[in-house]
Amino acid sequence: MRKSTHVEIRYWLRKHPDGLTSVEISDLTFFKRESVFRALSSMPDTYIDRWKPARQRKREEAVWCAVVPPENCPKPTRKIVKRKEMNGHTELRGLVQ
Repeated sequence: MRKSTHVEIRYWLRKHPDGLTSVEISDLTFFKRESVFRALSSMPDTYIDRWKPARQRKREEAVWCAVVPPENCPKPTRKIVKRKEMNGHTELRGLVQ
């Protein structure tokens, strides 16, 4: 997923703190609904807040919200160090101060 897709979706979610469905986000951004859903699922700062009845479909729709980090949120002081990949998996060596 392109970064700009995430940025635009995050923008609209933060502009609507009560949340939006993937269909509503798709209508606002003109991205395909499947692309919006894929982006929302991969973004670590978005979550499903509640479910509401769908407009046209029989299933309920998820209402997505974005976490707004506090202004004075400290950045981590430790860094994760990765080891080389083995059998297709990256093994973590540990945390470095």
